[in-house]
Amino acid sequence: MEYTVNMISKISGVSARTLRYYDEIGLLKPMRVAASGYRLYGQRELDTLQQILFYRELDFSLDGIKCILLATDFDREQAFHRHLAQLSEKRERIDILIDNITKSISAMKGDITMSNNEKFEGFKQTLVDENEQKYGNEIRSKYGDAVADASNANFKGLTQAQYNEGERLRIAYEEKLKAAFMADDPASELAQQACDLHRQWLLVFYPKYNKEYHKGLAEMYVADERFKANYEKLAPGCAAFFHDAINIYCD
Repeated sequence: MEYTVNMISKISGVSARTLRYYDEIGLLKPMRVAASGYRLYGQRELDTLQQILFYRELDFSLDGIKCILLATDFDREQAFHRHLAQLSEKRERIDILIDNITKSISAMKGDITMSNNEKFEGFKQTLVDENEQKYGNEIRSKYGDAVADASNANFKGLTQAQYNEGERLRIAYEEKLKAAFMADDPASELAQQACDLHRQWLLVFYPKYNKEYHKGLAEMYVADERFKANYEKLAPGCAAFFHDAINIYCD
């Protein structure tokens, strides 16, 4: 059976305008275009649209979805298993937040006492999951699952005071780094102070700090555009400057 854009829209809930846009960017092409100019879709395209909607629900970008679907090794069944696991994690996060709100209401009424750690439990898990989705593959491939899991566990166990200290250190090392960059000397005292504050910041989230780990992060700050962007926003060229400063500091 063949489906028009309007038929697909009624079945899926996706607007006709969105379906046309997906065609324009090469994300979901119709099976064929009729002589009348109507886009016609088949069952394969319907299944692909379902897959796209799952990825969108998991906050993947359209470019990211396109890369996944067009990969030569894409396996639809395996993708569904991953969707199931990721959606289960998402449901778990939502359940934690619901429980958090329920407890907060009870605490406000005086029915229970709620610790500060409990107040931020759901938010910490969300941050861990977002970090995993954004950087997890790179961190795990470079340092291994044990290091990544230990770092996540440590973060979830932080008190609010420890988390606040981490934020204070992050702001402090970024300010020092920006000032040092203006002097254009990665070996300067100011640049090395920024690196030491960076080390202290790392220790909050990863107590098993070592120089190899620190230098490995420095490499990622210049090799991976996502990490690089965190320091380029301070000043163009700052990522490479910080990389050099960290290597001097560790050596």
